[in-house]
Amino acid sequence: MTVQDAYQQAVAAGTLYQDSAQLAVLPELERVRAALAAPVKRSGFFRKAPDPIPGLYMWGGVGRGKSMLMDLLYDLVDAPKQRRHFHAFMQWVHAEMTEARKKGVDDALAPVAAKLADEVRFLAFDEMQISDITDAMLVGRLFEALFARGVVVVTTSNRPPDDLYKDGLNRQLFTPFIALLKEKMVVHELASETDYRQDRLAGTPSYFAPIDDTARQAIADIWAKLSNGQSETLTLHVKGRQVELPSYHNGVAKAKFFDLCGRPLGAADYLALADAVRVLILEDIPALSRHNFNEAKRFVTLIDALYEAKVQLICSAAAQPEMLYVEGTGTFEFERTASRLREMQSADWVA
Repeated sequence: MTVQDAYQQAVAAGTLYQDSAQLAVLPELERVRAALAAPVKRSGFFRKAPDPIPGLYMWGGVGRGKSMLMDLLYDLVDAPKQRRHFHAFMQWVHAEMTEARKKGVDDALAPVAAKLADEVRFLAFDEMQISDITDAMLVGRLFEALFARGVVVVTTSNRPPDDLYKDGLNRQLFTPFIALLKEKMVVHELASETDYRQDRLAGTPSYFAPIDDTARQAIADIWAKLSNGQSETLTLHVKGRQVELPSYHNGVAKAKFFDLCGRPLGAADYLALADAVRVLILEDIPALSRHNFNEAKRFVTLIDALYEAKVQLICSAAAQPEMLYVEGTGTFEFERTASRLREMQSADWVA
């Protein structure tokens, strides 16, 4: 089955709406599928190295269907394959390099790249973005090794290659990787005018108070709608620390208040989180006071980061924003946070 056939079947079944921007990228997806399906050429008894297959870098605004299209391709590819969220993939790379160093190798990245190239021919990455200097220094060498071994990469991103690691530390050392992406992959903008993720939430409240069975069920329904029943743990590496999001799928993360505000996290952690997700579902925000002052301060910092990055917040809380923090040091400062929580509920802010 071609990618076009699979897409039209989904449209006929009513699980997809036909979109002109999505239709425009289907030939590129089919090109990758067909090339990976072609038999490997042989010369006598020896198998020839496969001809290089250009990958695909799909970028565009959130909710345009990039991940859905990549999943459509992934399901049709008949070759050794892996699908990873990019942050989770880099976490795996770091862990494998740690193990390689224990064996005393001079270059810990080389055996990691070799192992991956031996195991897969097709790699699908969701939401490529680089925010960590360590990752920025690794990805160029890693991808160069994978491309040299014939691994085909398809990735999605919210930004074009030239904007990866924008304004990052020592970015001039990263720019050769951008050139490599453009050389080895077809860059395609998915310029749909429709945000399908937002359509799923149209008319749905985003703030539920108090925390009761009704609120819990509403949050569960929203998560089910946005995650399609799929979930993984996403761990962000920030200056040597780990920020863990227990549930993540396709740009949407779900966590409890204690996961993010009950731990000693700071502004850099929340900025990395806001850069990694487009929707955050935050459950069980408690009443705040002098008794949980540190958690309240972290919550203020988290909301500031989400607000500035335009991340959509869906949450359940013990009270309405103005009544969350009514006594103790910092109540005056919290008024701005309450105002932002109100603004983040409005349809105009989300749009």
